[in-house]
Amino acid sequence: MIQHQNIVQKIIIAVAVLISTIGFAQGKQGRIIEDFNKNWSFRLGDYPGAIQADFDTKDWRTLQLPHDWSIEGAFNKDNPTKQAQAFLPAGKGWYRKTFTVPANWKNKTVSVEFDGVFKNSEVWINGHSLGMRPNGYISFAYDLSKYLNFGKENTIAVKVDNDAQPNSRWYTGSGIYRNVKVTASGKLHIGLWGTFVTTPEITKEKVSVQIEIEVKNDFDTGKEFRLVTSIVDQKHGEVAKIETKEKAAGNAIFKKVQHLSLPNPILWSIENPYLYKVVTKIFDGKTMTDQYETPLGIRYFNFNAEKGFSLNGIPTKILGVCLHHDNGALGAVENIHAVRRKLTLLKDMGANAIRMSHNAPSLEMLQLCDEMGFIVQDEAFDVWKKKKVTNDYHKDWDKWHKQDLEDLIKRDRNHPSVMMWSIGNEIREQFDSTGIVITRELAQIVKSLDTTRPVTSALTENIPEKNFIYQSGALDLLGFNYKHEDYKDFPNRFKGQKIIASESVSALETRGHYDQPSDIIKVWPPKHNAPFDGNKDFTVSAYDQVKSYWGSTHEETWKTIKKLDYMAGLFVWTGFDYLGEPDPYPYPARSSYFGIIDLAGFPKDVYYMYQSEWTTQPVLHIFPHWNWAKDQEVDVWAHYNNADEVELFLNGKSLGKKSKQNDDLHISWRVTFEPGTLKAISRKGGKVVLEKEIHTAGTASKIDLKADKQIIRKDGYDLVYVTVSVIDAAGNLVPDANDLINFEVIGGGKIVGTDNGYQAGLESLKAPSCKVFNGKCIVIVQSNTKGENIRLTASASNGIQRASIAVKVE
Repeated sequence: MIQHQNIVQKIIIAVAVLISTIGFAQGKQGRIIEDFNKNWSFRLGDYPGAIQADFDTKDWRTLQLPHDWSIEGAFNKDNPTKQAQAFLPAGKGWYRKTFTVPANWKNKTVSVEFDGVFKNSEVWINGHSLGMRPNGYISFAYDLSKYLNFGKENTIAVKVDNDAQPNSRWYTGSGIYRNVKVTASGKLHIGLWGTFVTTPEITKEKVSVQIEIEVKNDFDTGKEFRLVTSIVDQKHGEVAKIETKEKAAGNAIFKKVQHLSLPNPILWSIENPYLYKVVTKIFDGKTMTDQYETPLGIRYFNFNAEKGFSLNGIPTKILGVCLHHDNGALGAVENIHAVRRKLTLLKDMGANAIRMSHNAPSLEMLQLCDEMGFIVQDEAFDVWKKKKVTNDYHKDWDKWHKQDLEDLIKRDRNHPSVMMWSIGNEIREQFDSTGIVITRELAQIVKSLDTTRPVTSALTENIPEKNFIYQSGALDLLGFNYKHEDYKDFPNRFKGQKIIASESVSALETRGHYDQPSDIIKVWPPKHNAPFDGNKDFTVSAYDQVKSYWGSTHEETWKTIKKLDYMAGLFVWTGFDYLGEPDPYPYPARSSYFGIIDLAGFPKDVYYMYQSEWTTQPVLHIFPHWNWAKDQEVDVWAHYNNADEVELFLNGKSLGKKSKQNDDLHISWRVTFEPGTLKAISRKGGKVVLEKEIHTAGTASKIDLKADKQIIRKDGYDLVYVTVSVIDAAGNLVPDANDLINFEVIGGGKIVGTDNGYQAGLESLKAPSCKVFNGKCIVIVQSNTKGENIRLTASASNGIQRASIAVKVE
């Protein structure tokens, strides 16, 4: 019996090895990049023996990366991550993968690249340690070549240690939560992040392109080779080319600068983010040993102390949001489809910039910012030597900060979206003289690798003589967090300095909840939310944005920024709610209230204020819902643009026309509730621009499902987000519905997340069920590689009519 089990186990391992080999290109010239995410084994705990090839993993879980084990756990106030990290578990975990590389790769350089592992990762290949990396956000790579068994079985093992808690002020996730790939090239190849493309001179007629290239020669002897670089446009046409003959010494790095001239360039802009591609090839005789691609967006920009920011010579206000790295119910798992959905919602709102707070972003995030036209503030650190929480990055600062910062700059400096390097957020060294020395050191590191972008830092102290980071004189751009009322004094306080609001607002909102009437309310949050600890005194007016004690309302800050030309722009805290940091609310609150959009991806009402201010598309949004007690006094607000006035009707009777006065960002009416229809009409020059209606909803009757796409790919990564609404018989959203909805998926998909946007819900975000919050929730379905069409069914247990929806898989 034991012998039989051993045979079965060997067969299972052999099949896994075969599967892991599928997809590896055999004899292709140049660079081979392979997805390395599939068929990993995983187990929570500490297993030092897992580095050995014969380690038994039969009781380990098989999964596909990226993976976050924390999001799979239960919310528990006793977890050592505490409130800041959403009360989710952390700990230690191990990953293993058995794979075979082709025998003819023996003459190649083979590396494994990790985009992010949280945190304290160590990697082994066939029992040999490749290295460790404490930083959970930085990308890194290891050369596997000298340890591989070519044409035979290999074992890679990764230890992840996120046990020392607390170590962050927001949710980090745990594990190999970003993508992994294997790269194979000739031994004469471009090094890791080995190109730097700049455009020293740009005119309408031509652009000068400079390409700095690092060629790595892994042969023991010197090599002569041809270095060929081309610029390719979006139609795949070659628009410029240069070829040079070079020689590299054995086991050495050769550096070369090439220059090209591109006629009639198309500029990268927010409205038209046109991307070229720089393709660099290395030829050893007739054999191409490597082909390396670098994105190229041609643009120029300027920060000015009096006029703010301009892009391609056009004055442009930076209309940004801050984002943390989690993807809602997916946790820290990075998925390009989740990121695209997030950025699309922000783009539609009118945002044109993202601050990556407060760490290195994913490659997918930067790729999409390039493609979609976002300005990026790329941020390296939340702490330097002085800690904010017990086990944060300050423990790794002395040994790792230089390499981490260098790697961030080298990885990201070719992305046209990146226009600012931030070396820190609310750093505590700003309050003593150590801030001068460290700021100068960090700025010098950045400038040694890139002089084309300004260095900034997000500061909290706006009194010059008290801020030692400012006193260093090393910042090109001053970023200030909050205290918007002081902006008017900045030209005098910081004479000649370029300034941006690096973080602002921190208003607190839920989606679809409203307090009435608009008299002063001294109890917040409302009863359905997390209990308030009483340490802070909030006074709020109706459902105006509730501000944190350190922040402001959305309207206050935006009114200030829009009037001040010298303020380059702002980054609102935050674009989306995020896991962790539900300040100032205690357990059971487990995610933030700061987002313009909730954790499920549903816009809150203030979204439309920004849309009316930041876009030219016609906007008319009225709220709240229209289900209230008889004769209750209700404030009705409207956000609008492209109109002179808005007229409000209740059951066909006009309640009057109103227009924004002075710097108003909304209009409002006090209305005595009666059931029926609330209708708003916006007009410009007497002509109707838009009409919007809100109806009193009846009893919950059925479920409505709407998918954000009708077709997804069968690659095992693609996602479809299905919005679930509880509606009455007439199709109106029931605004106070909180029914539990159960989900079932058949065919080519699986449920990977459910959420309703409620910040204090303790139900698992991985469950195949979800209570609607104020009538809505979301279910996220991922393709499973079967290639079968997907059918999602949603049902409730209280007589509400079930619903189903089909999604095609190709």
